[in-house]
Amino acid sequence: MKPVCVITGGGSGMGRATAKLVCEAGYHVILVGRTAAKLESAVAELTEAGHEAEAFACDLSDRASCEKLARHAVERGQVKALLHIAGMSPHMGSPEAILRANALGTVNINDAFYPVMAPGGCVIDTASMSAYLAPSFIMPKRVYPLARTDREKFLKKMMARINLMPKNARTGVAYSISKHFVIWFAKIDAARFGAKGVRCLSVTPGNFDTPMGQLESAEAQTFTAHSALKRNGRPEEIAALYALLLDERLGYLTGTDIVMDGGVIASGVSGLSR
Repeated sequence: MKPVCVITGGGSGMGRATAKLVCEAGYHVILVGRTAAKLESAVAELTEAGHEAEAFACDLSDRASCEKLARHAVERGQVKALLHIAGMSPHMGSPEAILRANALGTVNINDAFYPVMAPGGCVIDTASMSAYLAPSFIMPKRVYPLARTDREKFLKKMMARINLMPKNARTGVAYSISKHFVIWFAKIDAARFGAKGVRCLSVTPGNFDTPMGQLESAEAQTFTAHSALKRNGRPEEIAALYALLLDERLGYLTGTDIVMDGGVIASGVSGLSR
């Protein structure tokens, strides 16, 4: 029986490119999205190539839905990899919806998979360079621990910070804060997963040529102009990173964030959204 890899956001872009490499590495892959039908073309492509892949519908903002996904995954075999790539951009919803999807969605998926991850496995959450480029003073870091103890208070206090900003900037600020939270959360969750021999870390992508990247193309041009490579990333480039990080020979790599942004953050350019 093949080891299992669960990929949220696996139907397109970075997730779909990663699924191909993970399948080639010998995993049974479960592609996750809000609607299973939207994942069918990706599953068909993988199965036609002789790989084991399936689709599973899951609302990451709902804890029960994430727990159902985890139970399904462990029925398929040893769960050795969780790649949480799905996310909501500033163009896809309200500030609160972005927080629920990106911040609490990460808590939900990590919590759901904690009981089922096999020793030697790896959990990778996905952040954004927006977490580094937004001004640090807007980040409500003292509120972050509430995500573990009082979710509604967490949301209320996070929204209070966001609502201090100009109305037209709030979705971008919500996105930046939510991804800053993801980096923080993956780092602190490394100790919990580490106790059972599982690694936990985060990846921070820059601008990539994906469907989500197209939604943010206007803002991306500014960052790309200041990058070291003067271009957007290709999905297969970050897919190679995700696949590499699952290698158990990297067993001492955990509790950190790995940036792949073409040198944008190093340039010192700043802003409130990707």
